[in-house]
Parts: sequence; structure tokens; C-alpha cells
Amino acid sequence: MIYLNQFQIMGKKQKSVQYFAKAIIFVAELNNFKNPQKNEEMAYIINEDCTACGSCIDECPVDAISEGDIYKIDPDVCTDCGACADVCPVEAIHPE
Repeated sequence: MIYLNQFQIMGKKQKSVQYFAKAIIFVAELNNFKNPQKNEEMAYIINEDCTACGSCIDECPVDAISEGDIYKIDPDVCTDCGACADVCPVEAIHPE
């Protein structure tokens, strides 16, 4: 049986804590890694030419467009695919 003194035990605990801290930092960095499909700024907007025809809502794969007098794109949901702009009959959706 090998007996470790207090400093050897603390050294092993300290090393374990250091590895644990590095793991936590690594996971935090992964969580902050930007989604390649998600932009920081909304790339498309719907202007006042919108006739609320609904073409864009039917085409949006992530339901990022909400109805109203003029439809609006939710920047937190939008993936910047551009499908809405392609089907807009009055070209009211354009890159910002």
C-alpha cells in the first residue's frame, strides 16, 4: 500500500479540477459556435409592397414568416434560405 502525502493528494485533485475546467470551457465554446445556416443579421426583409398573398408563408420551410397587414420575418427563426423571396409575386422580399 502506498501512502500519499497531503500535497500529492491535493496535486491530483488540482489536476482533476483543471481538466474539468478545460472540459467546461470546451463545451461552452461549442455552444457558442455559430450555426453555419444561421446568420447574425436577418438577410431578408419584407417591405411595404407586400400584398399579404401568403405565397411566402407556404414556401418558408421553418415558418419564420408571420401574418399581418404586411408579413414579417422572424430573424430568430429564419435560416436565410431565400425561398420566400423567390416566390413573392410583387418582389416585396429582398436582401437587407
